[in-house]
Amino acid sequence: MGKPVLVIPCSGIGKAFGSIGRDATFRVVDELRKGKADTLCLSLLVMGDEEARDKVAAAKCIAVDGCPLECAGKNIVRSGGSIAAHFWVMELLKENRGLKTSAVTFLDENSVKLSKLLAERIARKVDELAEEDQR
Repeated sequence: MGKPVLVIPCSGIGKAFGSIGRDATFRVVDELRKGKADTLCLSLLVMGDEEARDKVAAAKCIAVDGCPLECAGKNIVRSGGSIAAHFWVMELLKENRGLKTSAVTFLDENSVKLSKLLAERIARKVDELAEEDQR
C-alpha cells in the first residue's frame, strides 16, 4: 500500500457544517479507510508548520470545506500541496435539503446522516486515488 491520502477538513469550530466535515473525515480515517487515509490539523498549515507542509506537499490531498470560504482547500494550496478532490458540506446539504441541521454545538440526527453520506463519498474518492497509485 502506498502513502495514505490526506483528508483535511476545515476547522469551522462551532459551525454546524464544519463539524459535519470533521466528523466525516474522522469516519473515513478511523473507520472506513483506516490505513489508506490520514488527516492533519488545519491549524498546523495555517501556522506554517514545516512538517505539516512537507506532508501535504508529498501527498494526494482531499479538502473538506464547510462553507464558501474554502479554508481547507486554500491552505492546502498555500502550503505547497495540490487538491486531488474537494468536497463542500453546503453542496451536500443542497442535494439533501430534507436533512437540515438544527444544532451548532453538537451533531443532531440529520447532521450525523449528512456526515455518513459525506464520509462514504470521501471514502470512494480515497479508493480511486489509491487505485491510481497502483497503476
